[in-house]
Amino acid sequence: MTLPVLQSAVFTSPGASEVFLLARLLFGGVVAFMGLNHFLNAEQMTGYAEMKGLPVPGFSVLASGAMLVLGGLSIISGAFVVLGAGAVALFLLVAAVTMHDFWRVEDAERQQTEMTQFLKNVTMAGAALAFLALAGAPWQYALDVGVL
Repeated sequence: MTLPVLQSAVFTSPGASEVFLLARLLFGGVVAFMGLNHFLNAEQMTGYAEMKGLPVPGFSVLASGAMLVLGGLSIISGAFVVLGAGAVALFLLVAAVTMHDFWRVEDAERQQTEMTQFLKNVTMAGAALAFLALAGAPWQYALDVGVL
């Protein structure tokens, strides 16, 4: 019985590195923009965080905004990807459950909005985890610096 051979190198097909760069730019750019919105709309987001019962809502909004901006830039640049992608995945999963708890909302329209936001966060967390899983592989067009 022969076992299948796993591909030993990542991004070996023609254009794969360029497509991966595009994915990094798209995903990281959206994440960084989401973080920037935490600063630009801090007052509104703080009120929403307070309504959801988040402790220290003002600080939480600014801290999570910094996580998103730095995490997005990390993925785009290919620098400190383990920290950046890990922070983004952590934020998105925690925010999905704490901020977009659609199962607790009675109003049908608001429930649909919260479910959409929940699913967006979970989907994006999956992408962040994929970048985290690939952090150990050499990325072309990347700064390639990190702590791990």
